[in-house]
Amino acid sequence: MGETLLEIRNLKKYFRTGAGMLHAVDDLSFKIPKGKTIGVVGESGCGKSTLGRTILRLHEATSGEIWFQGQDILKADKRRMKEIRPKMQMIFQDPYSSLNGRMTVRQLIAEPLIVNKICRSRREIDEKVDEIMETVGLSQRLSMSYPHELDGGRRQRIGVARALVLDPEFVVCDEPVSALDVSIQAQILNLLMDLQEQRDLTYLFITHDLSVVKHISDEIMVMYLGQCVEMGPSQAVFDSPAHPYTEALLAAIPIPSIESKHKRRTLLQGEVSTPINPGKGCRFAPRCPRATEVCRVQEMKLREVGDHHYSAALCQNREYS
Repeated sequence: MGETLLEIRNLKKYFRTGAGMLHAVDDLSFKIPKGKTIGVVGESGCGKSTLGRTILRLHEATSGEIWFQGQDILKADKRRMKEIRPKMQMIFQDPYSSLNGRMTVRQLIAEPLIVNKICRSRREIDEKVDEIMETVGLSQRLSMSYPHELDGGRRQRIGVARALVLDPEFVVCDEPVSALDVSIQAQILNLLMDLQEQRDLTYLFITHDLSVVKHISDEIMVMYLGQCVEMGPSQAVFDSPAHPYTEALLAAIPIPSIESKHKRRTLLQGEVSTPINPGKGCRFAPRCPRATEVCRVQEMKLREVGDHHYSAALCQNREYS
């Protein structure tokens, strides 16, 4: 698997509400090897973005450990976090609202360098900005343009440039292509993959689109209401989904062919259970076609079903080698 850059141990993030504690991220543990990508997938509201923001300490964790380069950053003070933050960056979902509309492209990309005092002179800042603009495919003629004058693809390239201008080692990609047209999505995905290879970057790639996550990820983690229900190598999860929820997600991927019209779809019925003060049972049970009474009361734990492939399904009955 290679050297581990980031390790998450029993990470929890709860939000206090009037009805109780909302379990947005509930006891997640996983590792990301250096230079690899773990894709996090699930429906809206499953806790994907909260996970990414908690890892970067944009949200403070309720409990758990986040080990980055051999240090639990949850124990780091403000001074130490200021040193760590340039190494851990984020590309946001909306390439428009994440940018200051009053700043030019050059100012937007230079801002992280100025805030973190990376460069010693204006000339050095300009050189870094010119270099990263060329790297992400932004023409120099756009330097003095404002975000509203550009299309979504170019705006997201600014977001990529802002994240990478500090030469980070770990990047959280929070649905970076979901707001873009399909043709532009492919360009940004290919850019991210090329940059990963060139700079040995490590990604946490958050998306609700399994066809996208298969294209870019080495491993996939499927989340449902704050919990991991399945995790494994990308190909294994696609070839042999071990959890009914993963099966439903895969069945929802549109296939551009006439034959696909006759493909049998997995239709989920029932109500989504609440993430506020949830019980021990499987949170997917109210919608699961194979759920039993045991699923509703027994504590859900990941079990190995294949080579580095784990599932939390109690109803799992496939044979794995």
